[in-house]
Amino acid sequence: MDYSDAVAAMFQPTPEGAVAPPTVDASVARRFRDAIEPIAMHAVWSKTTNERLAGLGLNFLSGYVWGRAAGLGEPESGVVVSSFAVFEPGMVEAIYGEGRSVCTRPDVLAARTESTIASLSGVLDGEDVVGIADLIQAAVSKADGTGRPLFSGLANQDWPGDPIGRLWHACELAREHRGDSHVAVCVARGLGPVEMNILTELWVGMPLGSYTATRGWSAEMIGATAEGLRTRGLLDGDQLSQKGRTLRDEIEASTDELEQPIIDALGKDVDQVIDRLNAWSEKCVAGAAFPPDIYKRAAG
Repeated sequence: MDYSDAVAAMFQPTPEGAVAPPTVDASVARRFRDAIEPIAMHAVWSKTTNERLAGLGLNFLSGYVWGRAAGLGEPESGVVVSSFAVFEPGMVEAIYGEGRSVCTRPDVLAARTESTIASLSGVLDGEDVVGIADLIQAAVSKADGTGRPLFSGLANQDWPGDPIGRLWHACELAREHRGDSHVAVCVARGLGPVEMNILTELWVGMPLGSYTATRGWSAEMIGATAEGLRTRGLLDGDQLSQKGRTLRDEIEASTDELEQPIIDALGKDVDQVIDRLNAWSEKCVAGAAFPPDIYKRAAG
């Protein structure tokens, strides 16, 4: 899949008459997560970054997988599959191998960092990000990496020297920290990867299987997993049952609890920080550097 294919598939507007996802009026920890999402994911959705990675021989998917996995070093594919958690293992393994075959780890890390900072600097031209970047950098630098492989690998990377770069790196670290925490909570609840995907997509308001399929899972696997969730009383037809919604709410609350130290470190002005981050993230959306669908932002 090349970048233009990904944009055509994912840059769809929010469906007409859509109900806002439950993340809009949520905990501070969740609102912080959604506020940073388009900034943290700039390396994935920026045209500038994708063009630079294409110059190394990477397409959209191999740029995403190898670019994100490179923070772990050059592990065996099973480590990457485990860390990525919600993606179909065979797909991740193949894409990871493809990415490593066409460019080195230092090359992909350098290209990803340099081009993303250049792109985000253009989007946020004229914005004073120093204070917010300092706050988030300090908060994530103190965060616990125990059991959080993607966060810990990324935390070993050097901090960019300029404020825009530090803002991006700090947001990416915060995102990976929450993602690792969320996976840990789901595993503790006995959930497999397809179950995690289905519960999340239905919880935010997306149709059954719509987001899970983008993680490489077949219609047959999605259907079988959904039937298993119905048997357990977690789905009522193609929607969450009350039991299922309660479970997903509890997962969200547990994830928030694991992220609370970062929120506490941001201090008493965290709501103002979130407002500023949301404004910058909207600039990313307006600049076609993140999908406009509110469900994609909440589910990502």
